[in-house]
Amino acid sequence: DKRHLFRMGGEFESFSAGNKRLNVEYKGFNICLLICYDLRFPVWSRNINNEYDLLIYVANWPASRAKVWNTLLPARAIENMSFVCGVNRIGTDGNGLTYSGDSKMIDAKGQEISSIKLNQTQAETVYLSKMELNHFRKKFPVWKDADRFELL
Repeated sequence: DKRHLFRMGGEFESFSAGNKRLNVEYKGFNICLLICYDLRFPVWSRNINNEYDLLIYVANWPASRAKVWNTLLPARAIENMSFVCGVNRIGTDGNGLTYSGDSKMIDAKGQEISSIKLNQTQAETVYLSKMELNHFRKKFPVWKDADRFELL
């Protein structure tokens, strides 16, 4: 349910914006699933009361904006005290835009746990410790002081 439609790509002409975040439970982890452009909007991903442990963004983020992608992924991890996984495409689309991948996993402190080589199709298994995440959240409970936002 993509909340933020990519104006520059004309998504608003064919799609309507979503209004619900999808959170799923899998193997003891609560996972929030978001799409591409939503990465730019921190209020949409706000992790109130640690409702999720892992935030996954699936994206078509062009190579020309790789610096932004690589900056915002750790920012979302730090501000939400959660793991963040950014899965981005590679190749060239029908409009001539190039995508380099830059897929990666970030921990709650903003540190890169894993990354896929640029322009590579690759699968990787990454082990995440919910126990370590909970320990960090307990030791450094900044989430208790977070602002609550309401979306219209």
